[in-house]
Amino acid sequence: MARRHVTSLLLLLALIASACSSTATPEVATDGDSAESEAPEASETSDAEERSPTAPDDEEAPTTTAPFVVDGPTTTFVPDLAVDFNLDGGAAFDAASTEGLFIEEDPDRGDLNRYETWPTDWSRRTVEDWNEFGAGLQSSDPRDGIPPLDTPAFESPALAAQWLGPREPGALVQLEGEVRFYPLSILTRHEIVNDVFGDVPVAVTFCPLCNTAIAFDRRVNGEVLRFGVSGLLRNSDLVMWDDKTTSLWQQITGEGVVGQYAGAQLESIPTSIVSFRQFAENFPDGKSLSADAGFGRTAYGSNPYQGYSSSSSPFLFRGDVDDSLEPLSRVIGVTEGETTASYSFARLQAESVVNDEVGGVPIVVFHAGDTADALDQSAIAISDPIGSAIAHSPVVDGQTLTFTANDDETFTDDQTGSTWSVLGIASDGELAGTQLAPVEHRNEFWFAWQAFFGPESLRQ
Repeated sequence: MARRHVTSLLLLLALIASACSSTATPEVATDGDSAESEAPEASETSDAEERSPTAPDDEEAPTTTAPFVVDGPTTTFVPDLAVDFNLDGGAAFDAASTEGLFIEEDPDRGDLNRYETWPTDWSRRTVEDWNEFGAGLQSSDPRDGIPPLDTPAFESPALAAQWLGPREPGALVQLEGEVRFYPLSILTRHEIVNDVFGDVPVAVTFCPLCNTAIAFDRRVNGEVLRFGVSGLLRNSDLVMWDDKTTSLWQQITGEGVVGQYAGAQLESIPTSIVSFRQFAENFPDGKSLSADAGFGRTAYGSNPYQGYSSSSSPFLFRGDVDDSLEPLSRVIGVTEGETTASYSFARLQAESVVNDEVGGVPIVVFHAGDTADALDQSAIAISDPIGSAIAHSPVVDGQTLTFTANDDETFTDDQTGSTWSVLGIASDGELAGTQLAPVEHRNEFWFAWQAFFGPESLRQ
């Protein structure tokens, strides 16, 4: 057991060093014009970083496969980060409400007393036991020790194919008529991208220790928040912080857990983990997060968590794990209102499609493809295949469809005979060109899902 924890710690330290090692500033063209991105300010060097080797600025990701050829223009794009945000959406929150909060005048925060200089309102919290929090980064102030991307740049699928392998996984987000792909090879080293879709501010987040990719609306009470990596973990999950109140937020749920915004709930945006091939083939006009994002090419494509997904012990997890599944086996979790359900990848790999209801709402879960495990081998592009699991609403024009899996990794609905991709897009038949609406879901390790949502949700 001790050896497993030491191995996990070394992997985390390697990630910290790699993520913080580069500060090069790229010049990116925007729709034919040039735009210069500024690298975020360097964070204070932690003790953990000083003990770890750092990757050189010009280190390239390992070449493991022939380039995936994608037709189309090789263009780049930089969102307008100075846009006047639409402040009408996002989460509403009444800070005066104390329902469900643990409020103390001068709480003893245990190990977190070291962060007493943070301007966090430590008297407000939704977590009863401070010991649930652990320091993932050993520093006097670990905030943004893993630096988020605040000036993201994007590129066309044809340009991204010059460095991304077809099996490499990424977080897929669709909003405001735009489709964007965030390679996990980048997200494992930054964990948060503060982005904007049109005039809507969005945070795209990924916790490698839990394998959880979720996007959130960054608006709370008409205020736009910038999210960063706090350096803290709870149940091994990333704890974020915001730049306005230094409140702490649980990534896996989007809930404010400590501070002025304790009890607030961010609005989530449906997010799927898919392969680059699935993204590029289904959304040829989409945009992929560029490796030239202000930090140099810090070995994107290599995996600082080598062997993590096949280990038996999650890092810094202090709770119990229900033995229905192995702790680091994957599930897809679906949320409908107050009801949750989870389905093991083992079941999905065997059945390919699950027609079900969650909270009285019909859903369908598709599984297909050879999407690589981002937390397996040393190079993501050659890691073991786990496929993509995506939840959709099967309701089209008021009709609930049921689906059957085909041998070619497509799906056919029983009502119209139309053929659908794993991303819920009909390629032929009566409903050709239709896309199923996404359902709120996430792919994560079993230990994390059951810790936050309970093991009773599992539908084997």
